[in-house]
Amino acid sequence: MTEKELKKLCNNVRQDIISMLAEAGSGHPGGSLSIVEILVALYFGGVLSHDPEKQKWEERDRFFLSKAHACPALYSVLARAGYLPVEELKTLRKLGSRLQGHLDRVKLPCLESSAGALGEGLSLGLGAALAARFDNKKWWTYVLMSDGEQEEGETMEAMMFAKQYQIDNLTAIVDVNGLQIDNWTIEEMGGSFLKERYEAFGWHVIDIDGHNLEQIIEACQTAKSIHKQPTVILARTIKGKGVSFMENKLEWHGKTPDKEQAQAALKELREEAKKIDKIKEVI
Repeated sequence: MTEKELKKLCNNVRQDIISMLAEAGSGHPGGSLSIVEILVALYFGGVLSHDPEKQKWEERDRFFLSKAHACPALYSVLARAGYLPVEELKTLRKLGSRLQGHLDRVKLPCLESSAGALGEGLSLGLGAALAARFDNKKWWTYVLMSDGEQEEGETMEAMMFAKQYQIDNLTAIVDVNGLQIDNWTIEEMGGSFLKERYEAFGWHVIDIDGHNLEQIIEACQTAKSIHKQPTVILARTIKGKGVSFMENKLEWHGKTPDKEQAQAALKELREEAKKIDKIKEVI
């Protein structure tokens, strides 16, 4: 896909997120909107090796969403990639829906794991990466975490494990949007020292703009060239990205828009889509 097409897709995913959450009446808009470019880059930017027609293809790359409360963004990307009908997005958090408020692999087998409790994702991903090494497989593992869950003890244990066993077939990505459920992460547990912390634990650190598709794709490619050392990408993002009245606002962590707010958000996103349409591709 061209950069213009990827940007248009990001806009469509953001519209999906707002529509889904407004329909459900519950969920997490802020952290869903902040990871859109990361997910689009992974699934549509040539990073992940995957095939929706062969969901259990043995050689597929593995992706784990550790910040599972942001699953509306992943559901939208999976639907637009062909893993489920786009119309099914309307069933988010509905009784009997496959699209639960946190990831449920039993209901949606295209997921690599169920998730919900923050801090587990890196451990799960490292287990998958180690399995690939034991089985002499070439597929890669990606784990997307929140900056808030870097406070979890299990995350730091996994950081040590990755260095000890030189796990170099996994790329960790941290959505550094700066906000968690009740405060700025900089005010909690040294959230401003993520780069120094990972480097102290022996990781190779790549620091990027998490809304820049080119930087995300390039960082993922660079990570594959690092050997005998785990790599983490610190993706600097804006919580609530794309909806001006949600951006960097603490209350939109787990608050859903009412009908009027949803209409205003969708209007803003549609105006942005018109601007994207006018962009001329550079050949």
